[in-house]
Amino acid sequence: MEKGIGFFERYLTIWVALCIIIGLLIGQYLPALPQTLSQWEYANVSIPMSVLIWLMIWPMMMKIDFKSVMNVGRNPKGIIITCVTNWIIKPFTMFVIAKFFLCFVFAPFISEDLANDYLAGAVLLGAAPCTAMVFVWSHLTKGDAAYTLVQVAINDLIILVAFAPIVGLLLKVGGVSIPWDTLLLSVVLFVVIPLIAGIITRYVVIKKRGKEYFENIFVEKFRSITTIGLLLTLVILFSFQGDVIMENPFHILLIAVPLTIQTFLIFFIAYRWAKGWKLPHNIASPAGMIGASNFFELAVAVAISLFGLHSGASLATVAGVLVEVPVMLSLVKISNNTRHIFSN
Repeated sequence: MEKGIGFFERYLTIWVALCIIIGLLIGQYLPALPQTLSQWEYANVSIPMSVLIWLMIWPMMMKIDFKSVMNVGRNPKGIIITCVTNWIIKPFTMFVIAKFFLCFVFAPFISEDLANDYLAGAVLLGAAPCTAMVFVWSHLTKGDAAYTLVQVAINDLIILVAFAPIVGLLLKVGGVSIPWDTLLLSVVLFVVIPLIAGIITRYVVIKKRGKEYFENIFVEKFRSITTIGLLLTLVILFSFQGDVIMENPFHILLIAVPLTIQTFLIFFIAYRWAKGWKLPHNIASPAGMIGASNFFELAVAVAISLFGLHSGASLATVAGVLVEVPVMLSLVKISNNTRHIFSN
């Protein structure tokens, strides 16, 4: 077994499956718990989930040496791959793939109106590349933390100006209403706060104990926090969505087909492109992960805002959450198993 892989990381797929089941059971048999937790939110952003995501990201932010961030611009190829894949390719391939399956292949099982609703939810997912969980996927594939941070920062800025026009174009919805408070709060919670905390932690520890202690001892104390945070996040997330998932298992399975195909497609476009440009694995992997993963917090919030809580579009975004974790874990495994084909 690879050195450095901890107990949680080694059996992560099993823990994820157990946490999804536990979350669904809590939603079904202890509904008071998710109902209470769901009240702690602001601008459609769950505060408990935000805290757990913060705990996942903070240990990774500690590792960032900002001298390396300043040097990112000297090799812009990874940023070009991320931007082109996420904003010129991904939203449109999502639309085409989802349209093909939901409106044609699965037409015998889904009414035309409902298929269009599911298509809308898929488009919302496709137009919102990840800004939080990508730190986890990058960490699990030993991606360059500084490069991942820059990729996320650029995507946050592009989302502000490109998300609404792309969604409006693909869905032909005039005047798409974007919950800006949700978007801005998510950026602050999932990027800004853990980044500041990481900077402060790194500075204080290195100043007191030295860089060698920080990198070899202090950081090692937090190696399992990211994984534990992910597992607890899944329990809460699926306890929130338990009713929706349990009431629509067949349709969620149908929605999952185009979402899964899209995720693998976007990952391999960016990943192979990076290989062709002879980029190292620690840049190629997060470049693929950020496009494959979705900013599901934003997609769910916009679906509810535009189409309503019980709409097909909202169900599709929830299906995206259900699909994302196991699919992304499979991509993590593929990335780790193909590290040797890159020249680092």
